Amino acid sequence: MDRDSAEPSVDQFPGTRARERVAHHHEVAAPATHVYDFVWDVTADARGPYCRDVDGNVLLDFTSHVAGAPLGYNNPHLLDRLDEFDVVDPTKFAGQDFYASTGDLPGPTELMHRLVDVSPDGLDTVFLSNSGAEAVENAIKVCYDYRDGAKYGLTFEGAFHGRTLGALSLNRSKAVHRRDFPEIAGVTSLPYCDDRTCDPSSCRCGYFPDGEPSQLQRKLDDGGNVDPDEVAYVILEPVQGEGGYRIPSEAFVDDVAAVCSEYDVPLIADEIQSGVGRTGEWWGSDHYSIEPDVLAVGKGLRVGATVGRAELFPDEEGRLSSTWGSGDLLSSLVGTLTIDVVEDRDLRDNAVQRGDELADQLAEIPLDGRTDVRNLGLMVAVEFETKARRDEMVDQCLQEGLLTLACGHRTVRLLPPLDVREREIRQAVDAVRLAGSR
Repeated sequence: MDRDSAEPSVDQFPGTRARERVAHHHEVAAPATHVYDFVWDVTADARGPYCRDVDGNVLLDFTSHVAGAPLGYNNPHLLDRLDEFDVVDPTKFAGQDFYASTGDLPGPTELMHRLVDVSPDGLDTVFLSNSGAEAVENAIKVCYDYRDGAKYGLTFEGAFHGRTLGALSLNRSKAVHRRDFPEIAGVTSLPYCDDRTCDPSSCRCGYFPDGEPSQLQRKLDDGGNVDPDEVAYVILEPVQGEGGYRIPSEAFVDDVAAVCSEYDVPLIADEIQSGVGRTGEWWGSDHYSIEPDVLAVGKGLRVGATVGRAELFPDEEGRLSSTWGSGDLLSSLVGTLTIDVVEDRDLRDNAVQRGDELADQLAEIPLDGRTDVRNLGLMVAVEFETKARRDEMVDQCLQEGLLTLACGHRTVRLLPPLDVREREIRQAVDAVRLAGSR
C-alpha cells in the first residue's frame, strides 16, 4: 500500500467474511465492547492510518486503536529497528524476579530510563506493569502506602481510569463500568470542568459554586468534611477520554494544583490516553500548571507504567510486583522505540499543527446537530445534540471509510496517528462531510 496515494474505499460493510468472522468470534467470547463489525486483516498491507478489513475495504483509521497505536500501521522508522531484533523465547519472562540484557536494543530497563527522561522534573522512578489499568492500580497503591493511614481518594465526575476493581472505584463515566461490583471505600468525586474557557466567576460546571472557593478547597478546608491528612491522592485526567474528550479550563487545573500543594496531597495524572505526545506535549498535564507526583501511563507505550517521585514508592521488596511487568521484551522495545520516533520525527509539533487543522476544518463544514468541535493536539472531538445523532455519524463515517470512536454521551473522538499528514486530514474531513449529508 502506497501511503501517498491510498484512498479509503468501502464496497460493502460489513462484508460477508467480516460477518462470518464476527459470528465465529462470538461463539466462545464473553460479551465485550465492539464498536462495529470491523475485522482488521492483519495479513494485508497497511500503512500510516490506512488498513484493510477481511473483505478488502480500505479504511482510514482515525482511532489509532484507542490511542494504543500512536504511530499507526507499520511505521517504517519503528519497523526498521524491530528488524534488528531476533525473536527469542520467551519474549515475556518473570521480569521482576530476573534481570535481562537486550544488547544494543532497548528493553525494559531502557524504557524506564526513557520515561524518566521525558517526564516532569522530579519523577525519577518507574514501575512497569501490563496495562494502563494496572498503572493506575499501582499509582493509588503507592499513594496509599506513602500516606500511611490515609483512607480517602478523590476523583472527578466523568472519569475513566480502567476496569480492574481498584480503577473501577475511581470511574464516574458510565454506570455499566462499575454497577454491582465492590469498590474501594472512601472514594469521593468532584465536578470536572466542562468549559475550557471558564474562570471562578463564570463557572457553570459546579466546581466553583457561585464564584466561591472550589469544591476541592471547600472539602479540605477547615470546616470541610474531609481531613486532608486522610486523603491519599487526587487522581485527574488532564483531558478526559471516555468521559467525552472534555478539555478543562486553566482555572480548574490551577486550583487542583494549588489545593494539592497547599495540603501536600499527592496528585496522580492519568496520562493513559493523553500521554506519549498525543496532545502535542509528552503529557497532557504539560499544558497546565500542575506538577503531578505520579503519572499513570499505558496504551501507546504498549505496557503500563507508574512513574513518580522516588520517595513515594515503598522501600520494602515485594510490596509491588508483577510477573510480566518488567519482563515483556517485545512490548518494552516497541514502547521505547515509539518514544524515540516521536522525538526524532518531531511528532509532537505535528500533533499540534495537524490537530488544529483537523478541528478547524471540521468546524467549518455544515453538520446537522453539531454543537462543538474541540481539540488538544490530536485529541479531537465533535459533539452533537443527541447520542442518537452521534451514533449515526459514527456509522455513516464508517460507510465512507473513516473509523472513529464514540465517547462521553454525545461525542465523536478522532485520534489519527501522530504522523498524520495534511492529505489524510483532508480525506477525513471529506468523509465526515459526506457522512453528514447521507
